[in-house]
Amino acid sequence: MEESENSTTTAYLRAEKAALRLIARAEQCTNGLIRKLERRKHDPASISEVISMLTKANLLNDSRFASLWLRSRLRFARTPRRLLSSLCARGIDHDDAQAALQTALDPETENSLLARFVKKHARKAGGKKGEKTEDIKRSLKFLLRGEGFSTAAIGQYLEEQ
Repeated sequence: MEESENSTTTAYLRAEKAALRLIARAEQCTNGLIRKLERRKHDPASISEVISMLTKANLLNDSRFASLWLRSRLRFARTPRRLLSSLCARGIDHDDAQAALQTALDPETENSLLARFVKKHARKAGGKKGEKTEDIKRSLKFLLRGEGFSTAAIGQYLEEQ
C-alpha cells in the first residue's frame, strides 16, 4: 500500500513540476496545459489534481490567458470572429472568450481592425460594377457583421465613407 502511495505522489510531483515549468515559460490555458501534460505521458489522475491546484492558486486562469493572448494578437488580427474562434479552439469557454474580446476591442482598436479588413478585402467589399451605393453599403454591412464587428464600429466606418 505504501509503495502505491509513493508512486502516486511521485507521479503527481512530476506532473506538477512539468506544469510549473510550462507556466513559467508562458501563460497557459487549462485545455492547452492538459494536452501538453498528456503528450508528456503524465498520469490522468495526477494531471487532474495538478490542474485543480494550479487553478485554486490562480496560476492557471483561462480569463487571464484569453486577455493576454488577445492583446498579443490584435495588431495582426483579421476579424473579431476569427479571434473569438481561435480562443474557443484553444478550449476557452465561449462566454469568457467573448468577454475578453469585448474588453480588448476598445472602439479605436476595433475601428482600426475594421479599416484594415476592408482595405484588404476592398474588391469583395466594393460591390459589383453598376451596383448602387446603398446596395454596396448594405452588402458591406452584412459582411462586416458576419466577421464579428460591432454595429457601432460598422456605422462609424460607413459614415466616414
